Amino acid sequence: MTSTLVQRTGGLSADIDGDRLLRRIARLGRIGLDPETGGITREGFSAADCEARAYLMDEARDAGLLPTVDAAGNIIIRPRHTAYGDGRQVLMMGSHLDTVVNAGRLDGAYGVLAALEVVQAFEEGGIDSPYEPVAVAFANEEGALFPQPFWGSMAMAGRLAGLPREPRDHQGRRLRDALRRAGGDLDALGSAGWPHGSVAAYLELHVEQGPVLERSGSRIGVVDAITGRTVLTLEVRGAAGHSGTSPMKGRRDAMAAAARVVLAAEHIAGERALCRVATVGRIDPHPNTPNTIAGSVRMTVDLRDTDVWRAATAEETLRRMLDAIAASTGTEIEVVAETRSDPVSTSEVLRAAIERSADELGLPHEVLPSGAGHDAQMVADIAPIGMIFVPSLGGISHVPEEDTAPADLVAGARVLLRTALRTIGIGSEDRPDAPHTPHTPHTHSAPHIERHTTGS
Repeated sequence: MTSTLVQRTGGLSADIDGDRLLRRIARLGRIGLDPETGGITREGFSAADCEARAYLMDEARDAGLLPTVDAAGNIIIRPRHTAYGDGRQVLMMGSHLDTVVNAGRLDGAYGVLAALEVVQAFEEGGIDSPYEPVAVAFANEEGALFPQPFWGSMAMAGRLAGLPREPRDHQGRRLRDALRRAGGDLDALGSAGWPHGSVAAYLELHVEQGPVLERSGSRIGVVDAITGRTVLTLEVRGAAGHSGTSPMKGRRDAMAAAARVVLAAEHIAGERALCRVATVGRIDPHPNTPNTIAGSVRMTVDLRDTDVWRAATAEETLRRMLDAIAASTGTEIEVVAETRSDPVSTSEVLRAAIERSADELGLPHEVLPSGAGHDAQMVADIAPIGMIFVPSLGGISHVPEEDTAPADLVAGARVLLRTALRTIGIGSEDRPDAPHTPHTPHTHSAPHIERHTTGS
């Protein structure tokens, strides 16, 4: 049975083809799939990611749309009948295609394919919009291979100062080369930026990645704020040695120091509750052999909170603890890279539009914050943002078991379409005012934090 929404407004029609959306999700979910674990690995700018990008662009062309790739590697899909850059503001929708290692099939990808569906519905319905509908697949949101998360959305927002000049992956390979294979150009990265005012509104549909909606029975989440995130990449340097002939006293064991860093991160978020969560998600010891003391360890610490001052306090506390760990273990601990995204609030106008759209469809909804970071945080620099959540089964994400009921996937796309129609001024007589004059939603300015290298 075809799941289709038909919204009729002034003789126009816009259709969401639910079966088509689910087929695309299933097909994309086979790219990067590990048949043994059931997980998907499509790290940004990897071969699997490039295959997924090609699939998306083929689907867009088959739908009669025009896909292009900007210098940052973002895929931008426009209606073919409109001239590129015709002077209209853009109604932008999207997310990302890349994944973490051994991930699920919906994080990011669902939002991209739903955005494609909405733009296709605009085209098929012949809707004459004051804003140009555009779907975007942002490049390297996760930063799983090249540790520059939000790469594409940061470039679009003009945050070039926050990006390294010559990015490399965890093995030292240059992003420049992988970006070129994806259709981008590092030397022209500035051209990927969109000026403030060019985007009337940005909407992102996403799986919740948490348990709130499933537990409450709500079908739609209306996001009011997105958590801030600080990721520190640490280099712990000690001295390698024979595990059998090196006495315990006098060792400079980088792995032992790294273990204390893990406990320190857990301590500041757990016992001291200085931030909402803290996670060590990656540890790379060297030489990583069973009979050798680790001479160095590269690791990440991920701190998150919706309050910028709490996040800053947690980071400063962690840095002091790193100093103490380095001194007590005879190691050096250096912060070699840092990535930040401040917490942001979503647009009240867009939140109201999402709520009314859900009401029209008879979908129970509730307002909640996002504990995960999203490209919307970066786009908030240049446009009002709105985010829609659908329930995650079991509240889990970033693992092969990540899933959402098909009916909820279609329902989320229906809400996205109705919100887009309401935003452009079509769809309901009692709609909230559309954001004709874009504004930047309230963001918190990060306090000044002195940067330093920790160590003995």
